[in-house]
Amino acid sequence: MTVQWSKGLEGIIAAKTSISLVDGENGRLIYRGHDAKKLSLHHTFEEVSYLLWHGTLPNAQKLQSLQDRFKKSRVLPGHLLAIMKQLPARMSLMGVIRTCLSSMEDQSYQWPPTIDQAIAVTAVIPAIITTRFALLNGNKPVDPDSSLNHIENYLYMLHGKTPSDAHVKALTAYSILTMEHGMNASTFTARVIASSESDLVSSVAGAVGAMKGPLHGGAPSEVTSMLNDIGAKEHAEKWITAKLKNNKKLMGFGHRVYKTTDPRSEALKEMALTLSGEDPWLDLACHVEAAALTLLGQFKPGRKLYTNVEFYAAAILKAVEIPPELFTPTFTASRMVGWTANIMEQSNDNRIYRPQSLYTGHIPPL
Repeated sequence: MTVQWSKGLEGIIAAKTSISLVDGENGRLIYRGHDAKKLSLHHTFEEVSYLLWHGTLPNAQKLQSLQDRFKKSRVLPGHLLAIMKQLPARMSLMGVIRTCLSSMEDQSYQWPPTIDQAIAVTAVIPAIITTRFALLNGNKPVDPDSSLNHIENYLYMLHGKTPSDAHVKALTAYSILTMEHGMNASTFTARVIASSESDLVSSVAGAVGAMKGPLHGGAPSEVTSMLNDIGAKEHAEKWITAKLKNNKKLMGFGHRVYKTTDPRSEALKEMALTLSGEDPWLDLACHVEAAALTLLGQFKPGRKLYTNVEFYAAAILKAVEIPPELFTPTFTASRMVGWTANIMEQSNDNRIYRPQSLYTGHIPPL
């Protein structure tokens, strides 16, 4: 057998999937045969969750059933609240999510993974995020509202007030577009753990660990820092030029897969432009994007560096009043759907992952 070596497994196909297609050459993202951009603009979080888990969009009866199951699972279990109160304040929120998920393991999470398990871990994440955030700020956590859908309830628990329709629509679009994205680092982690026939909770906890890394889940926060550093439109060209002259990376531009505009970025830009009218932050983001693309073309000709999802994700998340420290946890809340869909798909045709390594050390003589 010929063994192929590829650093980081780049270009290696490790699984067959019908969940999503990341078409980098043509700039398309497909969920179960549906264009993700259209789904993000015209469907709810629960509808697209159902699609990724079941393979089809739900009818009214099935959607109502799923919504009811979400609402039953969004209440924070008492032991999770007790654990959160004992965790040190310096612990990252991603670490808190990972720890809380691990504490959910019981006999109901035995192999094989199920839809009910997927719903339970997906529905509870907003409660973990908002409760921990409230406790850290000396506030009383907000209880979930059973009259609200998943995204409405997340914003309600975070801010303590019923969110505007515009904010719900914007965060829904963001959450749908970040639900699933092929064999990325965290999804691969989830599938590797699941391939050992470990439980779903262990698989998603491992995925959270991968998402926690700044090369995977932290980019929107770094885009926000970049825009804050630039500060005003008249400073953009000078700031970007200085970065590029020093061979520094511009956050929010370029992608390992997409060789044209990231379709998720296009959808979020469309949403951002309709969200707040003449919002100065969004106006700055649009100006910086245009300046950056022009300068990238001059400094790095032929590189095909386009705006990626993190750039307008940062704009959307700030516009709907998500604090920067909650950017990656919010990303995690949506990606939980994709992780669990992949875990269940892995279990349906399972073989444990066992790649080889290339030994580079000393070999003693025979």
